[in-house]
Amino acid sequence: MNYKNFVFDFGNVLASFDGEELLTHFCEDKKDRALLKKIIFENWQALDEGTIRYQDYINQALLQTPEHLHENVRAFFKDWHRYLTPLTQTWDFIRELKAFGHSIYLLSNAPVYFADHASEVYEILNEFDGILFSAPVLLAKPQPEIYRLLFDKWDLDPQECFFLDDKPENIEAAKKAGMNGIIFTGDIEAVKAAAFS
Repeated sequence: MNYKNFVFDFGNVLASFDGEELLTHFCEDKKDRALLKKIIFENWQALDEGTIRYQDYINQALLQTPEHLHENVRAFFKDWHRYLTPLTQTWDFIRELKAFGHSIYLLSNAPVYFADHASEVYEILNEFDGILFSAPVLLAKPQPEIYRLLFDKWDLDPQECFFLDDKPENIEAAKKAGMNGIIFTGDIEAVKAAAFS
């Protein structure tokens, strides 16, 4: 199959998303980081789904956090989006696909705050023909509706699309929606073998 369109997730496909590693930029003490990780990521899915306002989520986190860590929490929510480590092999692959005339789309679960600021930090997003983040549309993978929205928004034939995501349940949902794909492990050669064989 010669796929016309390639669809990428963001976290752990375009850039690493590791809560523990992220927190090292905002808190030095290991014990405090463990506490913050539990509080900050307790209901992150709600941020991805857009079912809670970003500021409300911060306020809830602060209520659970000891006062001496309040500034750490505020700093995290202001700047965490700047500290995802680019996966440069994926970026190179995207540029290669573009050079060969493929269209590139993003389908990623992410809070509204990330959706608003990601393109300021990660220039690879300028290469994309379409970007769909979950929270602004109040949907999240693996809900079937978000895949249909992707196809409808850019008039894509699912059978002409190939999807890269690090979570098996998201790939399974994509296949049910008619789009082939592969669970991304960082191995670009495996992606090429799956997409171009």
